[in-house]
Formats: sequence, structure tokens, C-alpha cells
Amino acid sequence: MENHETSTGLKREISFFTALTVVMGTVIGSGVFFKPEAVYSATGTAGLGLLAWIIGGLITICGGLTTAELSAAIPKTGGMVVYLQRAYGPLVGYLLGWAQTIIYFPANIAALSIIFATQAVNLMGLQETATIPIAIAAAFLIIFINLLGTKKAGRLQSVATVAKMVPLLLIIVFGLFNKGDVQVQLLPSSMTSGSAISKLGSGLVATLFAYDGWINVGAIAGEMKNPKKDLPKAIVFGLSAVMGVYVLINLAYLSVMPAASLGATPTPAAEVAQLLFGNAGGKIVTIGILVSVFGTINGYAMTGIRVPFAMALNNELPFSRWFQKLNKHQVPVNSALTLFIIALVMIFTGQYNQLTDLLIFVIWIFYTLVFIAVFILRKREPDLIRPYKVPLYPIVPIIAIAGGLFIVLNTLLTQPINTALGIFLTAIGLPIYFYKKRKRIHSTIEKN
Repeated sequence: MENHETSTGLKREISFFTALTVVMGTVIGSGVFFKPEAVYSATGTAGLGLLAWIIGGLITICGGLTTAELSAAIPKTGGMVVYLQRAYGPLVGYLLGWAQTIIYFPANIAALSIIFATQAVNLMGLQETATIPIAIAAAFLIIFINLLGTKKAGRLQSVATVAKMVPLLLIIVFGLFNKGDVQVQLLPSSMTSGSAISKLGSGLVATLFAYDGWINVGAIAGEMKNPKKDLPKAIVFGLSAVMGVYVLINLAYLSVMPAASLGATPTPAAEVAQLLFGNAGGKIVTIGILVSVFGTINGYAMTGIRVPFAMALNNELPFSRWFQKLNKHQVPVNSALTLFIIALVMIFTGQYNQLTDLLIFVIWIFYTLVFIAVFILRKREPDLIRPYKVPLYPIVPIIAIAGGLFIVLNTLLTQPINTALGIFLTAIGLPIYFYKKRKRIHSTIEKN
């Protein structure tokens, strides 16, 4: 089997334009259709809501540019886990893998399944009691498709990628030409008050779910024709384009519905589509949104089921041998079932926004550590070959770190119970890590 662990084994075929489309395709998901509810209910105004989308985009761009330095210098399978292990040692890398296994990926699957079900109930005029059963069915179907092999899951991903662009473009084009009368004041007069900053912070956490996925954009560095020149351009232009799309679609939403109404509906995009295109047209757009959400769940499942499998190969989990089991399609079947069971428990909460805030809080702790790792590795490993370096160093990484700290601290202050749950679930991994480590030491001593 060929070793693709370093960039030398990869063909440098990715052009700037391909990289640009990869960046945009990776980031644009379901959040843009559903997060307006959380953004505008948190901020209370159109202006503060739009500001949250813009600041979220700027933090994301700085985060992408910063992380890409590590991706280009350490092009190994495992991405973020590898960067954290290199900068902080095995414990921090392990905790990320643990948090991804029991919080990040299951919470994504659960939250997206809930919103898929909410949208389906709305489309078909069903009773609200049907939401949880439909969400469970959606999550089960996604896991089942993934168990049939990577090729089938990949085909679904391709269809969903096209499907998500159709409702986006339709709402933007027709929404912006809609003769609405929404007064948008970007900066409220009381912006310096703690209340406005707290509202902006909550809105920002909501937008960052829509921007999530950017962490993977640097992974293509090893296959780019000219990563030094093209990777920063692809990240800046790609994420700026995503931010532009998000701001435009929110302006389109606001041309049709006021911020208060957007903040009061769990299906803002579908309601806007219905007002723009009538009942039949609205339903067609809603079906496009459903396909997009289904594809987004699939994307998280494809990646997620491989995390506990990779950890089990390093004997980092209880019953590691059980997690290593592959089915006849070479898919980690027990890892997939574990992910589904955890997601199932989360689905029963029925809390889309609470789950997404939980996973954003936890993952941004690790994102912020990744940004700091750029400084650590520059000092500790000055001779490491860096095909790409963060532009405007150290300003860009400092903005990314400041943004990360603001998100984590604001969520700690505004959602203490949710964040305590996230910290507790992550901390459960600590005794497992030390138990496994002690067992490895004992077995090494016995062998010698």
C-alpha cells in the first residue's frame, strides 16, 4: 500500500480555482438556512444580526489562514489531532479525538436531523409530535447509507452539494429584488453596553455553526500546484465569498421578513421562500433545502465514524478491538453504531440551537489551541519546512485567537449549564486516557 502521509506521495494537481470551490463547498452547509432564527432572536435587530454574520466571517478567514500554515507544514492524516499532539503532547490530541467522538460529530448529526425533521414536518403539514421520529429515521438512514460503503456516501454528497446551491441562489436573487422596507442600522447606538456585546456574542456563536468546516480547507495544501501563492488566496477569496453569500441571503431574508419574525421561526428560509414564490414554489425550494441538510448530515457522518476507529487503532478507547471492526464494505461498523447511539440520545432533547451551541463551544476550545500552536511551533521548530506561512504574522493569528477566546468566554457566561455539560463530557476522557496509558506502560514492562 502506497504511503500518502507526506506531500511527496501526492500529485500536485489542484489549481487555485479548484481550491476555491473546495473551500466554498466545504463550508456552505445547512446553517445558512436555519441559523437566522438563533442569530436574530439573540441579537434582536437586523443590524446587530448582520454584524454577527460579518464578524463570524472575519474570524473564520483569520482562523483558516492561521491553520493552513500547520496543514501545509504537517500534511498528515488526522489533521487537527496531529497538530495538537505536536504542539502540546498526546493528551491534548487525544482529548480532541474524544470530544469529536462523543460531542462534536454526534451533536452535529443530532442537530441536523432535528432541523431536517422540523423542515419536513413544516413541508408536509404534520403534527409536531412527528419531529423526533423523523429525525431518528433521518439519522438512521444516513448511517445505513454510510455502512454500504464510501462510494455510495460520496455520491449522495455530490448530489447534495449541487442541491444546496439552488435554494441559496433563488432566495438571494428574488429576495434582494423584493420591495421590502427594512431599516438596517449596522451599529446600534448602545454598542458599548455589556448587553449589546453579550447579544452580539450569542449571535456570533450561532453564525459560527454556519461557517464551520473551514478547519479542513488547509488539508488540500499537499496536492496544490502552488500552495504558497494559491492557498492563502483560495482561503481569503473562498471564505470571503462564503461570507458574502451569507450576508446577501440575510439581506434577502430581511427584505421579505423583519428580524423579529426571522428570530421567531425555526424554518426561516422556507417561510421566506413561501412568501417569495407562493405555496408551490416555496415547497420546491424547501425540498432543495431538505436535500442540502441530508447531505450535510452525511458529510459529518462520513468523517465522524472514522474518528473513534482511528483512536481505536491506537488503542486509545475502551474496547478498542471492538471499535476496529470493519464490515464487508470496509466501513468501521461499530464506530458508526456508537456515533448513531450517542446522536440518538441527543435527538431526544429536540434542541437544535442548544446542541449546535454546545458543539461550537467545545470545538472552538480546540480551534483556539490550534491557532496558539502556530506560535509554539514557530519557536520550537524554526527549521520545519513551511510551504505556506500565515500572511501578516502575528496579526492574523492574534485576531483568530482573540475571536476564539471571545466565543468560548461569552458562551461560558451566557450558557453556563450547556458549557458545563461540554466540559464534563470532554473531561470524562481523562481517566480513560490515564488508565490506557498505565496499561501500556505495564505491558511494556512485562515484555521487557
